Amino acid sequence: MDILRPWLEGCSWLDLFAGCGAVGIEALSRGARRAVFVERHPVACRAVLTNLHATGLGERAVLRCEPVEQALASLARQGERFDVIFADPPYDQLESLARWDGRVLAELLEGRGVVALEHSARHSPPGWQSLRRVRESRYGESVVSFYVREQEPSPWP
Repeated sequence: MDILRPWLEGCSWLDLFAGCGAVGIEALSRGARRAVFVERHPVACRAVLTNLHATGLGERAVLRCEPVEQALASLARQGERFDVIFADPPYDQLESLARWDGRVLAELLEGRGVVALEHSARHSPPGWQSLRRVRESRYGESVVSFYVREQEPSPWP
């Protein structure tokens, strides 16, 4: 989360494959203005709601209990924009993410927004049309790959 600190204050956060909502809730607790959580599993959706209620952050959050690809298409049609898109898919689904249309992700980014993708260090991150990978940070067996729009400069030196 510290690496995303420059985006946090007042940002709009999209948490894909939200699980119990811990990452998006952390973003809200560190100053994000709002967070949209996307999770398809009903049990996990209930956990997100429970955790938002327990933290008192539910008023600044929206939960979409649906498949991620469906949510992305719907959010794009609605003209939504996010400063940070954080995706933590099950590691065995990383290959299917390579088929995503990067243009949709780029369209959802606000200005100089960033996409952060958590994945296994054993797998290469996807290359998406309209997005450029600008950084990787390794945490044990996990890696977070950071993407910006193709035309944007890297926010890191």
